Amino acid sequence: MADLLNGIPRVDPTRKPTLMRRAAGWILSTELGSALHRHLMAPADKRLMHLTGGRVHFGRGVMPLVLLRTKGAKSGVEREVTLAYFTDGDDVVLIASNYGQAKHPAWYHNLIANPRCQLFAEGNANSGGVFVARPTECADRDRLYALVEQYASNFSSYAAHTKGIREIPVLRLTPERQ
Repeated sequence: MADLLNGIPRVDPTRKPTLMRRAAGWILSTELGSALHRHLMAPADKRLMHLTGGRVHFGRGVMPLVLLRTKGAKSGVEREVTLAYFTDGDDVVLIASNYGQAKHPAWYHNLIANPRCQLFAEGNANSGGVFVARPTECADRDRLYALVEQYASNFSSYAAHTKGIREIPVLRLTPERQ
């Protein structure tokens, strides 16, 4: 199995979390930490990645990130967002947690409406490719969500916040075959 999946580094969600990832998970599981990341750090990460070709961002060494480029569900305008990810087999897995908010994130709706998208490793435009997204269901969704909770503890907090409101979607992004 190659170390790259259509230009995206493979990430094993069963690897023991580093001290930094555990600390980040704890901070992101708090209301304040989640809000600060959502409103300040994540938008700044996208800008930093663009400016530095992916060499600099807040998640460096803590959480692997991809820059997801989608087409807007309603507008058709190209949108970008930085997201944590892991891989499962030959798919990239994204979790539409939206920091445990009551609504799905906009990028989720974009992928459902327009499944063809691009992923760039660490925001580096030279490292990535075209993928096709599909939502997971039932046992596959539950298994993947359990893996992300093991990988980054903040996802347990997000699931608790959305319990009874919505089920957090899990998406598989498969490299588009040329």
